[in-house]
Amino acid sequence: MLRKLLATFGILASTAGATATPPYDPYKSDAANAIYNLLFCDDPSGFEAKSGERPSAWQLVLASNPINVSALEALAADPNQEGRVRYLAFQRLRTSGRAVPQKELLGVIVEVPLSGGLDTLAAYSEGGVRYVNQSGKLVVAEGVPSFQLLVAGLFTAAKPVVAKIGPWKGPRRAPPAQGNIRMTFLVSDGLYFGEGPMALMQQEPLAAPVIKRATELLQAVVAAGTK
Repeated sequence: MLRKLLATFGILASTAGATATPPYDPYKSDAANAIYNLLFCDDPSGFEAKSGERPSAWQLVLASNPINVSALEALAADPNQEGRVRYLAFQRLRTSGRAVPQKELLGVIVEVPLSGGLDTLAAYSEGGVRYVNQSGKLVVAEGVPSFQLLVAGLFTAAKPVVAKIGPWKGPRRAPPAQGNIRMTFLVSDGLYFGEGPMALMQQEPLAAPVIKRATELLQAVVAAGTK
């Protein structure tokens, strides 16, 4: 049972496709691909201020040289800050050899390949939601009250998964194959993921609640976007 669980959630995943490295281009639109790759926070340069722009306070902290450990720790611990920014702060601390808290969930990203392309839903600890439709169309929601309970429910469902597994050691893998579903978790101590055939994952005791909550959030996002 333990081996099956670990295989499902990425610990014993095969090396197929492991030679590919991000960024990836699952969409026809360059803009959609850029947003998609930013969901996973594995390229901090994508969050830097653009040329001619004044950096925000968090951008200055993330780019501090020499590293400003106390400011990064404060940024990472701030529950009001965007989950991706907190993850980047934890990542900067980790890569510089500093200890970070374990198992603090900051983001949940669910990818499902459909006949028309890849559907990707992401939710973050502060309540922000991103949805990239299989067509490449994008929905960005920040501070939408009707989504807050749904995001909280998704995080509640995801935390038991995070508690059972550990961070993936390699680079983020290419988008999942047709018929599969992948759940990626941005956690204080790294990127976690689970992937498998949709039919099987819907029956898996840990994965099924995550899929259910993600589906509820997706339905709400789509409904709001069509009003």
